[in-house]
Amino acid sequence: MDRMNEPGSAVSEPVTAPTTEPAPTAEPPVTFEAFFQAEHARLLRALFLVTGNEQEAEELMQDAFLAVWERWDRVREMERPTGYLYRTAMNAFRSRVRRAARAAKRLVGCAEEDEFARADQRDAVARGLGTLTPRQRAALVLTELLGYGSEEAGEILGVKAVTVRVLASQGRTAMKEKLERSDG
Repeated sequence: MDRMNEPGSAVSEPVTAPTTEPAPTAEPPVTFEAFFQAEHARLLRALFLVTGNEQEAEELMQDAFLAVWERWDRVREMERPTGYLYRTAMNAFRSRVRRAARAAKRLVGCAEEDEFARADQRDAVARGLGTLTPRQRAALVLTELLGYGSEEAGEILGVKAVTVRVLASQGRTAMKEKLERSDG
């Protein structure tokens, strides 16, 4: 192997030699179009679960992909561009929720009680998620909200699949206790 890399050596590296790292090229290994095709359906489903509204989920998805596209030269170089996409979408969702909450405060009394109950439930879940460790929260969101299996979630988080399952279980237990305490 050392002879192959010596200057002036007549021995050249075989074409089919496996490499552990991609060769540096001017072109990124993944195009934005391929990234979009691979992730848009999953992101839309996740956002629908979060928002409960198909049109809002579609708008949030489009906004998130637009933000990623605008920064694609940096995002494609990230270790986990999918994580950046989901974080961008969730930040946009939280911004919308905050704007809606401010608007609702100005119009108190105009909304139906059912909507308030749903808002209270979402708030309780958000507060419960806020009490978890970042790793528990990430494991729960990836497995429960985004539908990743423990193997995929483990790859995203850089941990073993069993660790994801343990973190998610601990997170569910902590959330259940938090929600029971706030109800009682």
